[in-house]
Amino acid sequence: MLLPDNIHPEDCIYYNGSIILEILQHRQQMSLADLFTKVREKKNLTYSIFLLCLDWLFLIDAVIVKEGIVSLCS
Repeated sequence: MLLPDNIHPEDCIYYNGSIILEILQHRQQMSLADLFTKVREKKNLTYSIFLLCLDWLFLIDAVIVKEGIVSLCS
């Protein structure tokens, strides 16, 4: 859910996407597996929610995912 009205705000895609962006700001690019590991250290996300967040970030041109590497867009 992008903007949930019946669950906690920290469970929405916007919030979880911000965690991914925060991690990527420190290291401009990471492998998909390393990024998922770092995100799991901060918040216990399932892999499917993690991928949904990456899809959303890709659609708004915040990240690029190519050959298993996730990079911030400039």
